[in-house]
Amino acid sequence: MSKKNLNEKVGIISKVSGPLVVAKNMKDVQMYDVVRVSEKKLIGEVIELRGDMASIQVYEETAGIGPGEPVYFTNEPLSVELAPGLIEGIFDGIQRPLKLIYDSSGDRIPLGIDVPKLDRSKVWDFKPLAKVKSHVESGDFLGEVEETTAVMHKVMVPQGVSGKLSWIHSGKATIIDVIAKIETEQGLVEVKMLQTWPVRRGRPYARKLAPEAPMVTGQRVIDTLFPIAIGGIAAIPGPFGSGKTVVQHQLAKWADADIIVYVGCGERGNEMTDVLNEFPELHDPKTGQTLMKRTVLIANTSNMPVAAREASIYTGITIAEYYRDMGYRVAIMADSTSRWAEALREMSGRLEEMPGEEGYPAYLSSRLAEFYERAGLVKCLGQEGRTGAISAIGAVSPPGGDTSEPVSQGTLRIVKVFWGLSAQLAYSRHFPAIDWLKSYSLYEDALNEYFDTEVKKDWSEQVKETKQILQEEAQLQEIVRLVGVDSLEFQDRLTLECARSIREDFLHQIAFHEIDTYTSLNKQYGMLKAILTWYHLAKKGLQENLSFYKLTEMEVLERIGRMKYLKEEHFDEEYQQIMKALDQEYQDLQRGDEFDA
Repeated sequence: MSKKNLNEKVGIISKVSGPLVVAKNMKDVQMYDVVRVSEKKLIGEVIELRGDMASIQVYEETAGIGPGEPVYFTNEPLSVELAPGLIEGIFDGIQRPLKLIYDSSGDRIPLGIDVPKLDRSKVWDFKPLAKVKSHVESGDFLGEVEETTAVMHKVMVPQGVSGKLSWIHSGKATIIDVIAKIETEQGLVEVKMLQTWPVRRGRPYARKLAPEAPMVTGQRVIDTLFPIAIGGIAAIPGPFGSGKTVVQHQLAKWADADIIVYVGCGERGNEMTDVLNEFPELHDPKTGQTLMKRTVLIANTSNMPVAAREASIYTGITIAEYYRDMGYRVAIMADSTSRWAEALREMSGRLEEMPGEEGYPAYLSSRLAEFYERAGLVKCLGQEGRTGAISAIGAVSPPGGDTSEPVSQGTLRIVKVFWGLSAQLAYSRHFPAIDWLKSYSLYEDALNEYFDTEVKKDWSEQVKETKQILQEEAQLQEIVRLVGVDSLEFQDRLTLECARSIREDFLHQIAFHEIDTYTSLNKQYGMLKAILTWYHLAKKGLQENLSFYKLTEMEVLERIGRMKYLKEEHFDEEYQQIMKALDQEYQDLQRGDEFDA
């Protein structure tokens, strides 16, 4: 907020409690207005009004300010700037550009620093799409700008504006230059590429649509067993060290989305540093460029002021909505909503509100719902009739891995996909440590038709059988613990062998392996098909009195176990050879047993 925009009316600080500042003479401000606190001009937001007293959450360190200092009004809500220049940007929780601040002020953010959120001096090549004298409405495309080599930025008619396009620019322009003039009933409106939007208000759309296609992630345990739809919402709860952040990194790298918005909300600084170092160097198979060419990073580390955590989630989802309105599929990663909830709890305590369960505010669940409900597959505003989607994936860090705590429970009531991480799997080095016994996806029924039609007709049957085998394994393991594996019938031991193969050869996936890091749907189907085909043949062999040990030591099993390391372009050919070898080896076993007899 520039200093020239500050209102002449000022309040006076009467109390400072950490990030919470209480000021008087504030009757002219409104809820969620941005204010500048003290002569240091710290950014704050009004979160409670009582008479002429206002409670302000300050997004910067409040040490050194005290009662009697002024509070300057802006009479504007906390907003983000939306224009070309967002992609490849690294911002803090209130959209301050961290790279620009670093270049100008070093590795510490100075208090009260006032820099433009987006570069006003950079010149873009604006190509008009709308025709002069045509009627345009909110959401219609006026023109486009090549924001990066991977993203074509569509400049839209601002919300609430409709009328006749009387003039449109073509060629070079900055984001603050006028690029169109629209004659409305209220008069002439000059449109710039730069638009602002309050972060706490969702951007409007024509209507919400039912999810119909999966967001392919390349992670086998997710795509096969617990898929998420495009426009879906998912939660990844898990204890410390179970791999939440790595799973989110994998989804950011490989998910079938056009734009990635990654919000590091209260995460450790070294983890955010990994993201900031990795993404610019990571090869993006979708574009052939680096992943940063279609990524926006919001970095709000745990040592930054706690109040800014609360804003970072809204900043991220508002940017995601902006690209959704252009017709893009956006994936937003929030890591982690538990840290965000802790910020809510701290601010609620300082406001002296009545605490709810475990000290969290009573409105925790409704705030979580407000965030996740802004995701979804929608028909966008505008005459083009385009669709856009936001898929939201939130990590939850329950203390001690206890998912009965309020943040996990509040999240589970809202999301439709639950990827529950298991400390036991993580400690046994099985990654991703998604527990197949407690995870679920409520999109599965809706997506089965897509998988059966677009991949293979028996996809859903195969998945159903896989889950059943894993369930049976869990029950059999209880017996094995009591009386040992030798007491089981060969049929049950075969089930254990098949489940082991599913776990080790299919569900286990190495994030840092060049080939295994991503698996296409076709390859996922083929890998599982090979395992289950062996299982069916072995069951048949037991009925024909073939040797259990020979069936479970077939040479082809080693090739099946190494299918995950096959390159995609060689997979179909190798798959056919493995299936032939499997059939041949089984026939040889039959003939060998006949000969022995």
